Amino acid sequence: MNKPVSNIYARIKNWKFILLAFAGIIGFSSLFITNKLVKELKEEEKKKIELWADATKETISNPNPLSMKIIRENTSIPVILVDKNDSILEYRNFKNSSRLNSTLIKLGIIKEEKINKNYLKKELKKIKSNTEAPIEIKIPEYVDPVTLDLIPANQQRIYYKDSDLLTRLKYYPIYQLFFIAIFMIIAYLIFSASRKSEQNQVWAGMAKETAHQIGTPLSSLMACLEILKESKIEVSITNEMQKDIDRLERITDRFSKIGSLSNLEKTNVSLVIKNAIEYLKTRVSNNTNFIINIENDQVFVPLNTVLFEWVIENLIKNSVDAIKGSGDVVISLLDKKNNIEIKIQDNGLGIDKSIIKNIFKPGVTSKKRGWGLGLSLSKRIIEQFHKGKIFVVSSEKGKGAIFCIILPKY
Repeated sequence: MNKPVSNIYARIKNWKFILLAFAGIIGFSSLFITNKLVKELKEEEKKKIELWADATKETISNPNPLSMKIIRENTSIPVILVDKNDSILEYRNFKNSSRLNSTLIKLGIIKEEKINKNYLKKELKKIKSNTEAPIEIKIPEYVDPVTLDLIPANQQRIYYKDSDLLTRLKYYPIYQLFFIAIFMIIAYLIFSASRKSEQNQVWAGMAKETAHQIGTPLSSLMACLEILKESKIEVSITNEMQKDIDRLERITDRFSKIGSLSNLEKTNVSLVIKNAIEYLKTRVSNNTNFIINIENDQVFVPLNTVLFEWVIENLIKNSVDAIKGSGDVVISLLDKKNNIEIKIQDNGLGIDKSIIKNIFKPGVTSKKRGWGLGLSLSKRIIEQFHKGKIFVVSSEKGKGAIFCIILPKY
């Protein structure tokens, strides 16, 4: 019975993986394309710096308009020209963005040259830490055109780093993925909230409709029973019919309450548990052994008695089904400081590990005959109506299962 519904949840899970995979493909595609563009742009910038190095070399030894133009046109790639002792000779496209330094310069407290020198040394150190090797420039012996002094041959190096455009392009996919992830999370939360609200409305509508559908023929049955009583039919027959009608009234009342807002009243929880057990004792095999462990029989918590009793009955009936009418069902009530714990344990068949995670979802059941709605309703009653928790503590195939309910005292 649980296979079709399990397939539905499997398909939903598959769709989640498909959407996640699709988002991953988009993200990795963006990273791949951007990485390719970054490499191409980096190669272009390297070629520009090599050309800039040649123009610098030409300008030093033999100044001409073309080499000067090439040097001036580099307005984006930060470069530092140093001598063999790493003394800075020239630099371009470095901006000292410190607001404090700008203020100090305006006030005349510190000179701009000092700031630039310290700033450039730090930048040079950062560039050196990169794997990119500097571009070597061998300057031949030449005559200084101003002083007419003979300048001996020397060697200089050009250090450079990525332009602002290239740096932004590197980090663009990360920002893109971040905003896509944020959008997906928000969309998922909105969708989940909407779906949960829709499910709640469906549950409430189904419950009210079920109560209404049962209520109409129930009224007719009650009228028929009164007629039979007046006809002096054997009392034992009418008594059994009365029990069945009372049972139907109880079910109608439960469905009516689960489909509307529930009022909670301080109730002796141990008394509710005992009443549920007494009701079930006459309806299960005599080989079923109920073991009740209650620490304190005067524990009061906010309850909707009709709905909570339904949950207890449902869990106990599941345990009875698991032991196949022969075995132990242990019901424990633990009194904690701020809450109570109710544990229902059996030594029956246990729950298959493959469905434990989904055991409280509608349609999931370990029984051959069953709709898989009992535990789903129980979860709704405990968590939404009573603000508590219900979960499987443990389960082992062939050794039984333990369910736990936690309810707040206040």
